[in-house]
Amino acid sequence: MNTVKKIIIVGGGSAGWMTAATLIKTFPNKNITVIESPNIPTVGVGESTIQGIKFWTKYLGIEDKQFLKHTDGIYKLSIRFTDFYKKGEYFHYPFGEPFTEGNTAELNDWWLKKFLYPKTPKHDYADCHFPNMACINNNKFSYNASDHIPFDFDKSVAYHFDATKFAIWLRDTYCIPKGVKHIKEDVVTIEQNKEGIVSLNKKHKGDLYIDCTGFKSLLLGQTLKEPFDSHSERLPNDSAWATRIKYKDKEKQLVPYTNCTAIENGWVWNIPLWSRIGTGYVYSSKYVDDETALKQFKKFLKTDELDFKNIKMKVGIHKRLWVKNVCAIGLSAGFIEPLESNGLFSVHEFLMKLVRTLNRGKISQWDKDNFTFQCKLLFDNFSQFVAMHYALSQRTDTPYWKDNFNKQWSLDLLNLKKDLTTGFVENAINRNSFFHYDKKAGLHCIAAGMNWPPTDLETLMYFNHMNKEQFMDHYQSFIKRLNTRKETWNKNIQSLPSFYDFMKEDVYEQH
Repeated sequence: MNTVKKIIIVGGGSAGWMTAATLIKTFPNKNITVIESPNIPTVGVGESTIQGIKFWTKYLGIEDKQFLKHTDGIYKLSIRFTDFYKKGEYFHYPFGEPFTEGNTAELNDWWLKKFLYPKTPKHDYADCHFPNMACINNNKFSYNASDHIPFDFDKSVAYHFDATKFAIWLRDTYCIPKGVKHIKEDVVTIEQNKEGIVSLNKKHKGDLYIDCTGFKSLLLGQTLKEPFDSHSERLPNDSAWATRIKYKDKEKQLVPYTNCTAIENGWVWNIPLWSRIGTGYVYSSKYVDDETALKQFKKFLKTDELDFKNIKMKVGIHKRLWVKNVCAIGLSAGFIEPLESNGLFSVHEFLMKLVRTLNRGKISQWDKDNFTFQCKLLFDNFSQFVAMHYALSQRTDTPYWKDNFNKQWSLDLLNLKKDLTTGFVENAINRNSFFHYDKKAGLHCIAAGMNWPPTDLETLMYFNHMNKEQFMDHYQSFIKRLNTRKETWNKNIQSLPSFYDFMKEDVYEQH
């Protein structure tokens, strides 16, 4: 493949316009065109993001205030999981790295606290290791410019926003002013030869075609017939009902986190935006039909006077993501179910790998395959991370959760397969061989919430040659350190404005 000079992106939405924005930022001299159907609506959910999104906006040179108030956006610090481990329990997965004064092993100090004081709630883990939990628990907020608590704002925040409005903002404010061409047109014909796509509608010709057509995967899947590898055995949920609800008490309900609540056949998301709340029920059609799922969702919401949208999800990823002169980004490449707000994460992460590949100049088959390798490695690891939320659950109250509890998750564990160790195998090795989790990944938070300790009291006593009394006496100072810093963080943020007041005055400039 010769040097790519002209790029045609098929499909708009958040994936299409994020692709256009990234490419025009990196390659301002390339000819970049977006062909967007005027008749096909976007999926329109994906309102919640995770921390990598701010890395991407900073790369593009976009300031938060520039787009948040145009997209109904707010800041996000964490994801809360309710009733996933057992009914009546919750825990948080905050963004950013945990605060440690030593090394990764210090994360285990909390488990000492839990072993010695078993009534310690599981959500206390995040409170002791993440300073921003003080803001979450007290519904306070700031940019932390005065270092009230030791956390890096830029590396510890994400956003909630209206994905459709975000795509429009990128289109009109960023992409088109920088030179991206925009064509509103249905792709009716796709002309091909042995090297790939020759033209669209017999007139639009490019060196590289990027498929951003969503689950339809018009170019990669339908036209080039690239096989799709389903992840349904790992991630059973394939459907969702989505709706929007009004605030009843905005000052209390506007919180800087996504809440995920496990119910009969899946889970419900709650995503506060500035003017309303987005909510949806993700479920498995193997266990419940659409109408019954809608009834369960309405029962959970305690209302049926809303407009509900049904979404069918294709969970998995294509075998190759770059075939001939076609590359796929977004849902057309692959999708992990919405847990952990990963939809837009895969978009900007795949895009940065695309940028790295295009910087090579001429694109060889090795480059295309290496792009696929990078993206699928990231995708598979994240897919297994999401699956861990189910694997560690101890709910058995419905057939859905009972089958989940008894599921055979990974034969790699039984076969001692260590090639390219990620996900399930990496987690098992870290826990069973090294007795700690990586602080840069999220599993240590999920494991605390799901009671999957990296070590245990008996093992610690065994290796340290201590009985329980000696152990308790020796580690009291470690536990005191955790409690003291948690109390300090909570004290230091009391003077900060409420999250509602911060968003209202600083971002939306309503005084």
